[in-house]
Amino acid sequence: MRLLVVEDAGDVADAITARLSRHGHVCDKAGTLDEARQLIAVQPLDLIILDINLPDGSGFDLVRELRRQGNETPVLVLSARMGVDDRIDALDSGADDYLVKPFDLRELEARVRAVARRRHGETDAVLEAGDIRFNTATRQVTVGGTACELTRREQTVLEILLNARGRVIPKEDLHARLFGLDEEAGLNAVEVYVARLRKKIPSDSLDIRTLRGLGYQAFVKSNDTRI
Repeated sequence: MRLLVVEDAGDVADAITARLSRHGHVCDKAGTLDEARQLIAVQPLDLIILDINLPDGSGFDLVRELRRQGNETPVLVLSARMGVDDRIDALDSGADDYLVKPFDLRELEARVRAVARRRHGETDAVLEAGDIRFNTATRQVTVGGTACELTRREQTVLEILLNARGRVIPKEDLHARLFGLDEEAGLNAVEVYVARLRKKIPSDSLDIRTLRGLGYQAFVKSNDTRI
């Protein structure tokens, strides 16, 4: 997933992004509401992790602003103040979840996964398509019960395709979810990772089709139906 961490405490933001990046997520950082607005305007996002107390205002204002604009990107609120009234304000403003500081990074990871599952209509941490199983918590992929070793970015491509349920994923969308703003990688890099995934996942389990000018679409081959 592509995440935006809006947090003015540099050490906290660095710890969050380092932890989540190790699990295949692409993380951008913003230290103010203004920086966050600029990044939101130019990049598709799967989740925003948002501190409430920021130098130029309240994170609640940003959540309300996004919802008024029809932007339904999930928001996970972070705050050192989370009494009952604070939690009510977070949810009423349009936030999807909240976490009280200080927090354990493992709990943050679990909440990120939970928000992502709700967004895609999943009920547990395992994505299944045909004989492919992808545990998003452990990042373990199996095909027909046999472990399939994938790199972090190969896992990300597979996760996006499995969540897409047969929809066409534009190459630009895949690129945005694979590489951060500070990484120099052209669109051709997407083709490289898709090609690697094709080689590692048996063709009788998953067919990743290239639709020129449109993007990629994945099908389960075992029963000839779309994911």
